[in-house]
Amino acid sequence: MKELEYPFDSEYILKNAKKLKRMLLAEETSRMKKKIAVLGGSTTHDIIRILELFLLHQGIEPEFYESEYGQYFQDAMFGNERLDAFAPDIIFIHTSNRNVTAYPKPGDGREETEALLEEQYGHFAAMWDKLEADYHCPVIQNNFEYPFYRLLGNQDGAAISGRTRFLSRLNERFYQYGETHGNFYINDINYISAAYGLDKWSDPFYWHMYKYCLCLQAIPEFAHNLCNIIKAVFGKNKKALVLDLDNTLWGGVVGDDGAENLEIGQETSMGQVYAEFQSYIKAQKDIGVMLNINSKNEEENAMAGLNHPAGVLKPEDFIVIKANWEPKSRNLSEIAEELNILPESLVFVDDNPAEREIVRQQTPAAVPEIGKPEQYIHVLDRSGFFEVTSLSEDDRRRSDMYRANRMREKQQAEFADYGEYLRSLKMKGTIRSFEPVYMARIAQLTNKSNQFNLTTRRYTQGEIEQAAADKRQITLYGKLEDKFGDNGVVSVVIGHKEEDALHIDLWIMSCRVLKRDMEYAMMDRLAEECQKAGIPKIIGYYYPTAKNKMVENFYGLQGFVKTEEDDNGNTVWQYEIPETYEKKNKYIEIERNGEKDDKRKSI
Repeated sequence: MKELEYPFDSEYILKNAKKLKRMLLAEETSRMKKKIAVLGGSTTHDIIRILELFLLHQGIEPEFYESEYGQYFQDAMFGNERLDAFAPDIIFIHTSNRNVTAYPKPGDGREETEALLEEQYGHFAAMWDKLEADYHCPVIQNNFEYPFYRLLGNQDGAAISGRTRFLSRLNERFYQYGETHGNFYINDINYISAAYGLDKWSDPFYWHMYKYCLCLQAIPEFAHNLCNIIKAVFGKNKKALVLDLDNTLWGGVVGDDGAENLEIGQETSMGQVYAEFQSYIKAQKDIGVMLNINSKNEEENAMAGLNHPAGVLKPEDFIVIKANWEPKSRNLSEIAEELNILPESLVFVDDNPAEREIVRQQTPAAVPEIGKPEQYIHVLDRSGFFEVTSLSEDDRRRSDMYRANRMREKQQAEFADYGEYLRSLKMKGTIRSFEPVYMARIAQLTNKSNQFNLTTRRYTQGEIEQAAADKRQITLYGKLEDKFGDNGVVSVVIGHKEEDALHIDLWIMSCRVLKRDMEYAMMDRLAEECQKAGIPKIIGYYYPTAKNKMVENFYGLQGFVKTEEDDNGNTVWQYEIPETYEKKNKYIEIERNGEKDDKRKSI
């Protein structure tokens, strides 16, 4: 819905919230349902009302628990049957500097200030620890916006007793807590309030009249920022940028003006704008965003522009480059297919409004209204397409992984025999029970995998950690590397023991390693773990969605027998583990605990 895409009209959203909700609910689309508990230190009703719109737009249908006014701490610390029964999937704590109960007095020294800092921080940390122990779900916590006045003037941010400095140090303690708690996220209202305008944001009228810690007009900005975190936690981030070239990455038309006459670099003010934008785009690779080109151009001209000596982006920064005269909507669909991701995972960036509208009408890709060149960074950044909640080594290497995948595809074309091709890759795998170092990546994979996801289950990092610690569950992750590079963690299996069977709760795999024997290697290890635990059979479940049809017969290929099927296509499969199990993996050398596993032997 265009009305909810950044940059949006906040006044329009506030006035037409009911209408927008009706329109969203009337859309024929599947949404994940999530329970969100909002524990407020100030009035939260309108925040919830507007947050719901942004979440529906992102494919999340929320159900809310709302604490009584100002009861955030009591709900968290002293038990609440209604909150317990609600069983939240995520908890949001809406506090602000209005909830800081004591500040240093002017002239207080370091000792007094440190004691006060510990007291205020301890109030929150005790609450977070209690929520983590009781609910095992992600917690989102506002940091603190700056005060709307400075008692010490410019020294308020410098003096040890200044309120501005005190809030900055309190924020830093919050960040340090987050560094050691993987299920904890900061909603950065300090930044958003500054960007919005602190004087307007903190207008005292709204506090004293309605007990709002921000002005009413800022609520859509606040809700949108909060929504970005929630949708990222639940795997609704985009995965790739698809960029136009002329007047998007540089000024001018390379085919008409020549590469030497493009505006890019430090010679002109607009050249500097485009160079800064290219630097911003290149930095996206460091957070795992895949870069691609979709341009109406001759390929030779496109390459000349990308090789401009003043350009920051070079051809090797992109995974797929489509420079031709085909419709951009068709190119975009082909890019998604070549990356092996869904078209809705793409963000299309083009200066031409006509091209944007065509792509918007003909594909499910996100198509932001990017404005003038000097606004490109602002719009993309604030849209939150690639909101970071955790950053793994796999994220940082994602572009290299996908580029290596394309090299594999090219090599595959050289082999008439697929088995010989797989042998040529010299694949090595690691399959182990969940380990702390990979918990964030495992949770991320459960929320991103759509096509190879048999049960459609999604897990938060806290739930992954719970599963790993539960002796009634078998958990496995698989990594895969070959002569072209390391694919990182690509497969996850979770199953719970019930009577004489292991019931599969989750089986997912990254589509970039499909048909490489990794699914068989995971099955081999799963059967081995079951035999060790004295479990004679495995029960698998397949729940169809619009995106996972490719795995509807997965269990059959593994030797399972279908035992149930309902009218909706949901199926149940059973596998009796033979005493002498013949391994299915033929091409991957598996290492466990530093030792090679002979893939040719039976368990």
